[in-house]
Amino acid sequence: MHTTSPRFKTNAHEALDDAKLQRALGNVPKGFIAKRKKVADALPEFEALRDASRDIKSHTLKHLDLYLEAYEKKVIASGGHVHWAESAADARAIILDICRKANARTITKGKSMISEEIGLNDHLAANGIVPVETDLGEYIIQMRGEHPSHIIAPAIHVNKDEVEADFRRVHTHLDPARDLTEPTSLLAEARGELRAKFLAADVGLTGANFLVAETGTSVIVTNEGNGDLTQILPKTHIVLASLEKIVPTLNDLSQLLRVLARSATGQEMSVYTTLSTGPKRSGDPDGPENYHVVLLDNGRSSMLGSEFEEMLRCIRCGACMNHCPVYHAVGGHAYGWVYPGPMGSVLTPSLIGVDKAGHLPNASTFCGRCESVCPVRIPLPKLMRNWREREFERHLTPSVQRRGLSVWATLATRPRLYRLVTRLAARSLALLGRGKGRFRKLPLAGGWTDFRDFPAPEGETFHAAWAKREKAGREKTGRKETGPKGAGA
Repeated sequence: MHTTSPRFKTNAHEALDDAKLQRALGNVPKGFIAKRKKVADALPEFEALRDASRDIKSHTLKHLDLYLEAYEKKVIASGGHVHWAESAADARAIILDICRKANARTITKGKSMISEEIGLNDHLAANGIVPVETDLGEYIIQMRGEHPSHIIAPAIHVNKDEVEADFRRVHTHLDPARDLTEPTSLLAEARGELRAKFLAADVGLTGANFLVAETGTSVIVTNEGNGDLTQILPKTHIVLASLEKIVPTLNDLSQLLRVLARSATGQEMSVYTTLSTGPKRSGDPDGPENYHVVLLDNGRSSMLGSEFEEMLRCIRCGACMNHCPVYHAVGGHAYGWVYPGPMGSVLTPSLIGVDKAGHLPNASTFCGRCESVCPVRIPLPKLMRNWREREFERHLTPSVQRRGLSVWATLATRPRLYRLVTRLAARSLALLGRGKGRFRKLPLAGGWTDFRDFPAPEGETFHAAWAKREKAGREKTGRKETGPKGAGA
């Protein structure tokens, strides 16, 4: 997938000026935050489950090689095949080879962020194989020629009237007088269009929320039946997942499932939680004849043992972006690659480099809401600070910003000079701002005044006000101590 992360600031400006997008983004806090809080508060052991989920994922990452080997053995024992892909190009080549051996003309797809990461759809189409997205949100954005803007709600940036217009534009074989004013009618039309696609598909591809080492099982968690139809109807089923999706046992899986849906959509459990282990066996009424798992690295192994390893605990619930004020303002496409929001601000530089994605760790207010809701307790603000430090160390930050920080460091390490300069600045600005109360423009402060007014100081610095307060407090305490005996009794 082509990245526009280097132009994040431009993307953000465009997003803020997009009236339709801003209307759609209003649904993010409405649709997720209260629901998550309600189901989390209703479960007394929710915080303990978050701790347990964190520990399960951390333990797995420390022994990832062993669990991956155990998983591979179980998949092979069940009649399946495991393919190891070091890079996106490797994964594309492996999947294309599987499709060619199946003589595939079409491939139905469940929702998979990894397939977005490796640019799979374009690669298949360029080689004569038609990819069909079957998740409703993915179906809509494929129709629009876009990429997901959210990891669990791919089309959250699209309004209902836009979906209706797209359906009328693409489904020209249907009655133009049909009523598409209700969401249920849109859903029914998509279901009708996709049914024939499911039946005709030669290969089905799904992602995986989890891979279970104990049994060789892949797990998808969905609210639509498309995932099941994608992996059951075609003769070949491909599971595409990244290395860190592994969990040791089914018991570990059950604990993680209890925090996943609650964190993602505010449900106790998703409508479908589907476990698949190998191809169909004799006596099975349905299921694929061929079962392939493609395990993608694509930079993740280099995160192991590093200061960014904790990011690999992520279970892709989307809670961090659902609660992020920056995401609420600009949406997912502004981040310029597959993974938006706070988790994307850490993962994207890890996978494509801080030189391309250095703006993303800076796109944060550091309010901490992302960490406070993460079901596996990833310290996202800390990891973003780590990337900011890397960016600064590699001299990737703008020279003006670096010089400004250098001046600040000079002042901050010389207390007397700092107090002198800030006192002069405060008094000067107070004098210039007298009667105005605020500044619309200030030299060297365009980063602030381009978007908001700068309040005029009252003429006294914080240090001076604090010192005055402390002095008054000491004098008051001293008067009490030296007063006549019995005073105040």
